[in-house]
Amino acid sequence: MSLVKIRKKLLNVENIYHEGGPVRDEPIKMGSIAVVLQNPYAGRYVEDLQPFVDDATKMANEIIPELIAALGGADNIQAYGKGAIVGLNGELEHGAIWHIAGGWPMRSYLPKAKSIVPAAKVVATAGTRLPIPLHHIEACYVRSHFSTLDVGVIDGPRPDELLYALVMSTGTRVHERLGGLRANQIAVGDGQR
Repeated sequence: MSLVKIRKKLLNVENIYHEGGPVRDEPIKMGSIAVVLQNPYAGRYVEDLQPFVDDATKMANEIIPELIAALGGADNIQAYGKGAIVGLNGELEHGAIWHIAGGWPMRSYLPKAKSIVPAAKVVATAGTRLPIPLHHIEACYVRSHFSTLDVGVIDGPRPDELLYALVMSTGTRVHERLGGLRANQIAVGDGQR
């Protein structure tokens, strides 16, 4: 029997045309998929968290294709990130489960992904919004793709719940122009440069 008990799932896609500068013909799409689920370890210390890691990994493999499809397919994804909000009866380590359970599956669906998946996590009350960092999927030093996507829900996570989220983008910040390593200059193939 799975330890994953989902109360709700949220899929959100933003189409960004401009931020006061030139209007793009084709918007940058930024999307998130989040689940609010029961925390099986809330209110108690459990040494072995691996059973929940395994079940949360299976859950990630079920929701990732939905986010990718909403953004037009794996070939369109240029940036990604992950995040967790732990309800007050949990501990930060319960959010860290998502590093393994969410990050590795997300990379497996994106053939070009080499860079580490950036993350944010917090223990907080229902209604908390979490800015989740994004960076380029092939090389984390590509500065044009540094961004965040805000994720949260007004009624969660409740004290005995978790919110796990994955975020992706089809491009750079809409008006990026501060230089640094460009995506077309990625050469080393080490996930950094």
